[in-house]
Amino acid sequence: MKMKTGFLPGALLAIVVSVILSQYACAQIGSAGIKGGFNVSNFNQDNANDQDGRLGFNAGLFGQVLSTDAFALQLELLYSTKGTSVQYGGPINQKVNYNLNYLDVPVLAVIKLADFGEIHLGGYASYLLNANISYKGDFANGSSAVSKDNLKSYDYGIVGGLGAHFGKVEVGARYNFGVVKIANSNAARAYIGEAKNSCAQLFMAFNLRSK
Repeated sequence: MKMKTGFLPGALLAIVVSVILSQYACAQIGSAGIKGGFNVSNFNQDNANDQDGRLGFNAGLFGQVLSTDAFALQLELLYSTKGTSVQYGGPINQKVNYNLNYLDVPVLAVIKLADFGEIHLGGYASYLLNANISYKGDFANGSSAVSKDNLKSYDYGIVGGLGAHFGKVEVGARYNFGVVKIANSNAARAYIGEAKNSCAQLFMAFNLRSK
């Protein structure tokens, strides 16, 4: 299958970037900067017994508005890898990796725990940038791009996590639970059924805003 290149609507990208950058000009601003980390993603479905998870990463920007000593609203713009890895056994040993790459826009309520850390609760919306399948084993080796006609171009879900502060550095963990069925065609459903995205993240954020 030949990949059809995805394009994020310019309006969404412009709005999110402008909101994050406007932290420097608005009242009640909090921390703002860059962040990144590791992803362990999987497909959430009833028959997900043999899934090992896909190891990947997340990276992007964050900024807080409506910030007080106890609360803030945090917006992020992240490149995030998702998908899963499945090991098929039996007469033929075959490993298949489903690789999906998204642009994530989390919107989070931040509950501040004094200077120690934060609790993050909220939701996210995602746009599918591209996807491919790679495989290795007795049957075949290689990779192929996946037409985006077979997959939903969007995803959204809920987010929860914790962060700890070390000066201008924050380290933490987060879990993203998608509620959208990924498959968008009968061919895709034959492979992944009614799977939804799930992703655990470890992250490190650097506050670039001077106080």
